[in-house]
Amino acid sequence: MSQHNISTVAHLIAEPVRAVILIALADNCARSASALAEAAGVTAQTASSHLAKLLDGGLLKVESKGRHRYYRLAGPHVARVLESLASVGPVTRAWRTTPNRSARELRFARCCYDHLAGQIGVAVTRRMVERNYLVQRDEYAFELTPGGQSWLKKLGVDAGEPFADQVVGHANRCLDWTERQYHIAGALGAYLMKAFCSNGWMTRGRETRAVTVTPAGWKALREHFGIDRNAELDAQGQARLGTRHLAENRDIA
Repeated sequence: MSQHNISTVAHLIAEPVRAVILIALADNCARSASALAEAAGVTAQTASSHLAKLLDGGLLKVESKGRHRYYRLAGPHVARVLESLASVGPVTRAWRTTPNRSARELRFARCCYDHLAGQIGVAVTRRMVERNYLVQRDEYAFELTPGGQSWLKKLGVDAGEPFADQVVGHANRCLDWTERQYHIAGALGAYLMKAFCSNGWMTRGRETRAVTVTPAGWKALREHFGIDRNAELDAQGQARLGTRHLAENRDIA
């Protein structure tokens, strides 16, 4: 890739509205222009202008179904570029102060491929290490301890053969691009995400990567991990939860 192409792509991604649009499409689902406009908090006309630039720049492709047009990333390589760029540098205040609801929701809890990420994903990982369910094996992976395997079975997930021999890569360390700390990826991360959803602790959005913690989930997070919403979430995350997801928590400041 030439220097000109690098600067062109970097310029396209750097614009905040386009960045939110790209992030909203990073789950490989196709979405309409109106859905992306809502996600980015802009008018349909503004979104249309940005979508045209992203199409011209080769970062998006469009699918037509009747009179409707749906946009998706041009390929998995675009998602990899987004994740790599987002993990460079310190956490900026933009994710803590953004008025964009979708961006705040993604930062709080989201799917990173098939595992949990965001503030809650990082908090779960940190507590598993503190409770000696996980140990860091090397720069790239965690290792599930015997105590962690016993706890996992109590959680309702049968660890089975994938964890019996501590297979390389079963518990990868994934750098969280909003928190700049590590969360659990790999087979273990996928198992945990599946358990959280099947137990009714969390729900995955149909049109977004955002994950919602249910009232039962907060109870379980406190019981299994010692995670309390008042201690773990910053003011922005708490306010968003109170107004968006948990009606009974409107007293959270």
